[in-house]
Amino acid sequence: MLAYLSLFSFSFLAATIVPFSSEVVLATLLATENYNKVLLLFVASLGNILGSSFNWVLGVYSLKFQNKKWFPFKKSQIESASKWFYKYGKWSLLFAWVPVIGDPLTYIAGTMKTKFTIFILLVSIGKIGRYLFISLLI
Repeated sequence: MLAYLSLFSFSFLAATIVPFSSEVVLATLLATENYNKVLLLFVASLGNILGSSFNWVLGVYSLKFQNKKWFPFKKSQIESASKWFYKYGKWSLLFAWVPVIGDPLTYIAGTMKTKFTIFILLVSIGKIGRYLFISLLI
């Protein structure tokens, strides 16, 4: 049970600004073959999707704090993600799993008031797809 909780925590935090690699944790647990593969994929996906949802909520409610020192995203990250979002629109959320740009993209989606149902669908497709790919490699 602790392994699943740890995987969930790593996956959640990896989708926020905390520099974790949930893929390594998932791959390690899959390689041991001591855990239910489907449950591992579910837990990792759920944690990562909820972490991105946290970023979306931050985007919706916290833009007014953007210039504060403690604010989680750098101005350069927001500008880069904004360019992606303006260029590719909501479809860029399929790439929310990509390191460095994915977290700010989910934040920008919140600042742009992207409908949560569309947000969650596109982010889920990308993140679940990434974890499925990793599971096939192991």
